[in-house]
Amino acid sequence: MTDRFIEDKQNVFETEKGKFDLKTLLSGGFIKQRQKDLFTIRCRVPAGRLDAKKMKKIAEVAEKYGRGFVHLSFRQSAEIPYVNIKDFAAVTKELSEVGQTIASCGPRVRAITACGGCEYNPNGLTDTQGIAIEMDRRFFGTDTPHKFKISFSGCPIDCARTREMDLGFQGIVEPVWEESSCDGCTLCAKACKEGAIVSDEDGKPVFDPEKCIYCGDCIRVCPSESWKAKRYGHMVRVGGKHGRHPREADVVRIFISDEEVPSVIESVVKWYQKNGKRGERIGLTIERIGLEKFKEEVFVKVEEAVSER
Repeated sequence: MTDRFIEDKQNVFETEKGKFDLKTLLSGGFIKQRQKDLFTIRCRVPAGRLDAKKMKKIAEVAEKYGRGFVHLSFRQSAEIPYVNIKDFAAVTKELSEVGQTIASCGPRVRAITACGGCEYNPNGLTDTQGIAIEMDRRFFGTDTPHKFKISFSGCPIDCARTREMDLGFQGIVEPVWEESSCDGCTLCAKACKEGAIVSDEDGKPVFDPEKCIYCGDCIRVCPSESWKAKRYGHMVRVGGKHGRHPREADVVRIFISDEEVPSVIESVVKWYQKNGKRGERIGLTIERIGLEKFKEEVFVKVEEAVSER
């Protein structure tokens, strides 16, 4: 039976590299367990993409220094529990042999998560894997007033939970209909779960853009290709979080292009660094300052950055 109480309340620990407090160790990805001198080591896995060589090494390290199992976190990290603090140097060295790094915790940009996207998922509209890995390379570990989580979902199913992230990008596609090629089959109306398309008496679609969530189901199902993609992009959400006081993110822009994503992230993070209070998630900062002011200040910077390219 698991003890309900923490067995070890020690706050300062000595390693081969000196003495460290719990906060410093946590920021480096070493998470204290309830047991004395034991930690969970969080491995960095951007976009949840872990090649077989790294996976094998993580398993070997878990066998050698942990208890022979790996925990997969809800944010796609691979965690090795039950590692003794005296083994930190050895574990870090062995993981580095295959290029595997430790993830950071604390008040900074965390490892970026993503679904499979259009690389191999049939519902995917955007290349979530490629862009998430690149954005992680650019922004991972950037200091912020509180933890800052970014995710990429490839479609409105939103498997990567952009509604719960500090900053989320969800793939979308705007459909456009060409009457000349439509055969009136009504499949688009049947496929549309939002009621954005209904069929008239001739079987031709009547489209209500206010109800459209840009999923592309009409395009996918159309046998005559009369429904086409006008443009692809990202819906941007800011200020979400889960936990004991969850907050749903606000939609702040739609149809942001892949090229604009880095500028959006940079501008949002800089705004948060300037306006956020220590220990305050960005959603609460936005509530305090105002959503419209946030959008005005952030996206002016985005437009300036894009125009300079």
